Amino acid sequence: MSLVQKTRLESGIAVITEEMPDVESSSIGIWVNTGSRYETRGVNGVSHFIEHLLFKGTEKRTALDISREIESVGGVLNAFTGREYTCFYAKILNKDLPKAIDLLSDIFINSRFDRNEMDRERLVVLQEIKMVEDTPDDLIHDLFAERFWEGHPLGWSILGPSKNIKTLDRASVLKYFKDQYAAHNVFITAAGGLSHSKVTRLLKPAFGKIKKSAAPSQLMTPVAEPGVKLIKKDLEQVHMCLGVPVPPQSHPDKYKLYLMNTILGGGMSSRLFQEIREKRGLAYSVYTYLNLCKDAGALVCYAGTTRDKFAEVSGLVLKEFERLAKDMTPLELKNAKEQLKGGMLLGLETSDSRMMKLARDEIYFGRAVSVKEIVGEIDKVTLAEMKRSAAELLSPERITMTAIGKVSSRHLPSQLKAMA
Repeated sequence: MSLVQKTRLESGIAVITEEMPDVESSSIGIWVNTGSRYETRGVNGVSHFIEHLLFKGTEKRTALDISREIESVGGVLNAFTGREYTCFYAKILNKDLPKAIDLLSDIFINSRFDRNEMDRERLVVLQEIKMVEDTPDDLIHDLFAERFWEGHPLGWSILGPSKNIKTLDRASVLKYFKDQYAAHNVFITAAGGLSHSKVTRLLKPAFGKIKKSAAPSQLMTPVAEPGVKLIKKDLEQVHMCLGVPVPPQSHPDKYKLYLMNTILGGGMSSRLFQEIREKRGLAYSVYTYLNLCKDAGALVCYAGTTRDKFAEVSGLVLKEFERLAKDMTPLELKNAKEQLKGGMLLGLETSDSRMMKLARDEIYFGRAVSVKEIVGEIDKVTLAEMKRSAAELLSPERITMTAIGKVSSRHLPSQLKAMA
């Protein structure tokens, strides 16, 4: 019998659990299918603002009560907002699961959105925005997404612009909350030393009768925009992101993308790390990552370097993109497969990582995807398939680059000057 079980409450909210009999902790998350891509320009940032506000007090608990209650049992209560979903979660010892569910239920359903608390938390979020703006190796990823998916909400900042946070009023926040935090948009995942029946029983009183809202939001698929955007700023380094559009998370080719990312920039043995940092000493930090969404995706390389080395570094990234389709070896692919499988298995040893995997599976596939299935799909990828995908996806005309620092078009490599 599978240790993953799924039940729908009377409200339609799905409860998905995975029993891990040998662990001492349980993790539970309430997930909302909303994030910055579901916002309008005028309220961009409201999803993240709501994430903060749900910890600022309910009808029976103050913000301090909420913190004390979870910390009194050594647990963790937290949340995060993405472009496509928001999560509120707790990790506790198995015996304290009822307390965690009571706390999560209370903040999710009974938050007061007190005006004074909103004004105080508004200042906190504004400081968070300033912190990102003062951290160019963080900021560059938002700037790249904005250029890559130009004009589309998927490219907007999760935090939103300061002017929105300053002007968001209680009525606007409550309207968004009512529309998005409704039964049709919510599901719950839990993993650890727990039982499915107990989790479902504990959740029913609070979540069994949550009302549905209007029809779910309709997504508009973004189109990636090739080109180069250079942003002048007085910095010691030039920070750059260079990427290409790739298929979305649910696409059958995702395992090829995972392997491609691993080979190019997924660790200290990767091509880009070895070529740019180890062999030439041109950058301290260089890596690639995948941003795979429901209907679109990007494979992105980040590097930070000096202005006089910027052209060389970006040229080397382009060279490695081009080379991948030509000279990838069987051993390189084999090593990438083992690295990918090993990293996944090691990463799934904790209750919180299992809880989050259940959620990603539900969001992108509508079902639990077993580790055995993932390993099998990774092993099935052939060298010929990898080379075909690399040749198709990593071609120069599909490139988008964003860079910030004391840089201009004359510092670009020749391959990118025409795109600036």
